[in-house]
Amino acid sequence: MVEYKVTVSTTNIATATTFSNVFIKLVGTDGESDRTWLLSLKGVASFFRGAVSSFTVSCPASLGKLVLIELDKQRLPFIPEDSWFPAKVEVKSPEGETYHFPIYRWITDNEVHRFREGTALKVFDDNHHLGQYSREQELNQRAQDYVWDVYAEGIPHIIKAESPSSLPSEVRFSFTKSTEFAYTAKASLTELNLKGLDDCTERWDDLDTINRVFCCKRTAISEYVQQHWKEDALFAYQFLNGVNPMLIRRCTVLPRNFPVTDDMVCLHGQGSLGDEMKKGNIFLCDYKNFDGLKANTINGKKQYLMAPLILLHKTPEHKLMPIAIQLKQTPADDNPIFLPTDSEYDWLIAKIFVRSTDFNEHQLNVHLLRTHLLAEVFAVSLLRNLPMVHPLYKLLVPHTRYTLQINLLARIRLISESGVFTQFTSSGGEAMATILKRSLASVTYSSLCIPDDITERGLQNVPNFYYRDDGLQLWDIINRFVKGVLSYYYKTDAEVQKDSELQKWILDIFEHGFLSQPDKGIPQRFTTVAELIKFVTMVIFTCSAQHSAVNTGQYDYGGWMPNTPTSLQLPPPTTKGTTDETRMLQTLPDVNATVQGMASLWLLSKPSSDFVALGQYPEEHFSEEVPRKLIKDFQGELGVLSAAIKIRNQSLEIPYTCMDPAEFENSVAI
Repeated sequence: MVEYKVTVSTTNIATATTFSNVFIKLVGTDGESDRTWLLSLKGVASFFRGAVSSFTVSCPASLGKLVLIELDKQRLPFIPEDSWFPAKVEVKSPEGETYHFPIYRWITDNEVHRFREGTALKVFDDNHHLGQYSREQELNQRAQDYVWDVYAEGIPHIIKAESPSSLPSEVRFSFTKSTEFAYTAKASLTELNLKGLDDCTERWDDLDTINRVFCCKRTAISEYVQQHWKEDALFAYQFLNGVNPMLIRRCTVLPRNFPVTDDMVCLHGQGSLGDEMKKGNIFLCDYKNFDGLKANTINGKKQYLMAPLILLHKTPEHKLMPIAIQLKQTPADDNPIFLPTDSEYDWLIAKIFVRSTDFNEHQLNVHLLRTHLLAEVFAVSLLRNLPMVHPLYKLLVPHTRYTLQINLLARIRLISESGVFTQFTSSGGEAMATILKRSLASVTYSSLCIPDDITERGLQNVPNFYYRDDGLQLWDIINRFVKGVLSYYYKTDAEVQKDSELQKWILDIFEHGFLSQPDKGIPQRFTTVAELIKFVTMVIFTCSAQHSAVNTGQYDYGGWMPNTPTSLQLPPPTTKGTTDETRMLQTLPDVNATVQGMASLWLLSKPSSDFVALGQYPEEHFSEEVPRKLIKDFQGELGVLSAAIKIRNQSLEIPYTCMDPAEFENSVAI
């Protein structure tokens, strides 16, 4: 007889404990053990949360190289069925070799579950018939568990699920996350001391009243915004380092529909518009995707949603300042070009309309579509096409954590017919689907890759652009990590080409995420290792750093509503000189729309207590030494960058923390 020492670790999270009897079978290249009941002196405590328990499995002879294990649990009489979350199983063979079996899955039934030995294997390297069989069975089950669905025509596809409980257990929130996220928008109203205002359909009387509401919950940045929101410098700064740094681009030729002339603008003695454009000092923001849309109706009142164009100038002092705003796309006598030299409220109302459109552009395109919905596509395709033993699954699965449930909740609570976004924002009505469809049509592969995107928008030399500075460094760090891991597993381009599971993964993304549109530049298949490395870098960057860049600061910049109105309920002025403070207040959203927006932004900006920062991998999916060392190196580089960002921020009037890797998660988890 030979003996195998089996060590079972149960994850230290709430509800991970099982009181059931647990059984194991070891399967090797030369045979398999009997199904063995795991008993120890700990008794029922062997599989409590956080427990690490050892057992002995005896066999008549050596099983050879271990390929997989089979686990099942059988409930005791009179004890209800429970859920068990084992972390990993380690098996020490009689020959002295230790085998690692990563689990990290909920076992909720009494069926047999197979788990592969932790060494990553591509499909063409998986030569043992039992390994091939378990791989095939796993993917067949996943194809049943993760089914594509169409939410609306023309936007990325989603997972088919009606409620969080209908999601597979391994992708649901933890008990801790579920408990904390039990806050709905109404619960956030209570936390913000806004309860009772959510039903008030009146307009705001004055800014002091808004301030008294806003005082209930502030951040350092939101307080700064409240004090400086009227200033041109902060207005322009937000195009670079606010929650939507994705629209601004260098302007080399004025759009024909934006007839700004030299005698209109003040360029601080720097010559003509043409001269400044040649020097790279003129920038444009164009919200053309909003042209012709029908705005929502809120509290029975028609709302207004513009499609503005904004021209900005980099001054000799290296500040970005707005120099012209046109609120509609088509030039006309009743569509004036607003200028900083206009009256205070003419210029301020023009900026308010821009900020309101930017809120809607940010929420639907930059935030929902380009991070949440794409992250869901990456996750569903991964779970459908790559088994746990695949190296890319091991690399990417931490970056899918909670994404499917958070997106499902967003569809239920935010953008459904009764959702907060639908009810209280100007784009929440029939315009929403059109904006999403137009936005996807404008997404290109290069726009998802920050080095390419910054170059294409001509923003390499813009000063004080911290989204770019931090984002490019993060991209490089992630890229080095991904290159190290994938180059270890894929030695040649030919290996990439013949990995059928990998090719199905990218084809699923192309078809269901980008709706088979070849002009986007999204690959349909991978032909080289370099192509694979770049795409996987983009996936990790999108799910972590990019999501943080467009999510973390939402309450900072939107908590003070006049800076970021969710909707506007009077049309823009058609002539100058007709706007005063009263008309501005009448244009801003009603009290209930304001507080619902504040509550939602507060909720969406709150990290969970089971937050997992970028590069931290509490689930050990890799067992080989090389990827484990690469993870440590990755963590070290992220730590150095985080420290540098913190030092830089000490000297900034407005600290930029959105892309500090210590402050955001591996995945789209909020």
